[in-house]
Amino acid sequence: MAKLEIEATDVLRCLLQFCKENSLTQTFQTLQDECQVSLNTVDNYETFMGDINNGRWDAVLSQVATLKLPRSKLEDLYEQVVLELAELRELDTARALLRQTHVMIGMKQEDADRYLRLEHLLAKPYFDSKDAYGDVSKERRRAKIAQQLSQEVSVVPPSRLMSLIGQALKWQQYQGLLPPGTKFDLFRGTAPVRREEDEQFPTQLEHTIKFGKKSHPECCAFSPDGQFLVTGSVDGFIEVWDYITGKIKKDLQYQAEERFMMHDDSVLSVAFSKDSEMLASGSQDGKIKVWKIRTGQCLRKYERAHSKGIISLCFNRDSSQLLSASFDHTVRVHGLKSGKTLKELRGHNSFVNGAIYS
Repeated sequence: MAKLEIEATDVLRCLLQFCKENSLTQTFQTLQDECQVSLNTVDNYETFMGDINNGRWDAVLSQVATLKLPRSKLEDLYEQVVLELAELRELDTARALLRQTHVMIGMKQEDADRYLRLEHLLAKPYFDSKDAYGDVSKERRRAKIAQQLSQEVSVVPPSRLMSLIGQALKWQQYQGLLPPGTKFDLFRGTAPVRREEDEQFPTQLEHTIKFGKKSHPECCAFSPDGQFLVTGSVDGFIEVWDYITGKIKKDLQYQAEERFMMHDDSVLSVAFSKDSEMLASGSQDGKIKVWKIRTGQCLRKYERAHSKGIISLCFNRDSSQLLSASFDHTVRVHGLKSGKTLKELRGHNSFVNGAIYS
């Protein structure tokens, strides 16, 4: 399967869009300035172009305020707005736009002649369109500005961040990772199993899982997040079950294709990592395998973990080590990263039936 790469700038743009849509103006501006990534999107391209061509400048300027545009194009836009306000004899508004906006203050410093021409036009007691617009009509000037700004903006579907998160959660539901009705903790990335406030011992049978005549389970374990029930069988198979239906989880692709996790000998012990992502299994012939539960991939093999059957396994807190106990009277610590046995604990005179980390 081809690796999917996501650009960091695309993630930032999703965050910027979220801030913009939720009126987090200060956060939007700070994030945009600090990351030097601009959103430059409009809600509707045709509406934005139509607003410019029809001189609806209040709508245009509110959209432009969230965009990063070249200084020259901004100056053309603001100059046009000032000229049209002068034509409408909205002189106070025109002067405020000319003297108080960053764009026009920048024009005053960089292109003083152009700025003074606008001041001169506003000082006149009448409006002369020939003097203001020259040989180009107001409508053609608007069209030119619309064409210039069209090169700088794009349109994306609304609420991209929430849509992507929603799609990811739906996929997890489709894969059976989120049971129906589960309250998902988006920040932690888990779907905790709800517990009744007053826990009681079981009083009735919920489901029965049946095995073939030539097979029976030797061990089983629930994942810490409650999503998986795993059994290890005498025939070497490791199977993941849907405990709600009592059937094999076919939403795990490897099981749907009947490519089960397995050992060459009976599986006597299974254990999950704390994050429920990895599964360790120990067999009668003294071997340990570590699996990625969602893909069925074997991540690590310990061919000589013990000389006899392994009847207890336990991950440490950060899943960097694996503790095993065996019929060979020993307890051993294995490194997940190195794939080697790190320590052996002796002293028992018989089978060690269990060992756990505190």
